[in-house]
Amino acid sequence: MKKLILMGALAIGSLPIMAQEADIAQADAAEMVTTVGDFSEIATSELPDAVTNAVNNSYPTATINKAYVNDKKQYKLEVSLEDGTAGILYADEQGNWLDM
Repeated sequence: MKKLILMGALAIGSLPIMAQEADIAQADAAEMVTTVGDFSEIATSELPDAVTNAVNNSYPTATINKAYVNDKKQYKLEVSLEDGTAGILYADEQGNWLDM
């Protein structure tokens, strides 16, 4: 009986800790949305030819899975290669690679 009461007290005592962890996780997610929020998703067919050509020339086995653009006409590209690796590339409207 003592063990049952002790386990109940521990369970009740740990609730505030779990709530704090959930609040922290929600705050981290909100910050991530803000960072990614600078780019808006577009169809890959809407990419400028210069950007598409830059990907084809630099990464001939790459497939553009998703594309995003910001107000400065900078493009964020989610690409995958035939070998299964994936990554994110950034380019400007003229197809020049950007370090972001």
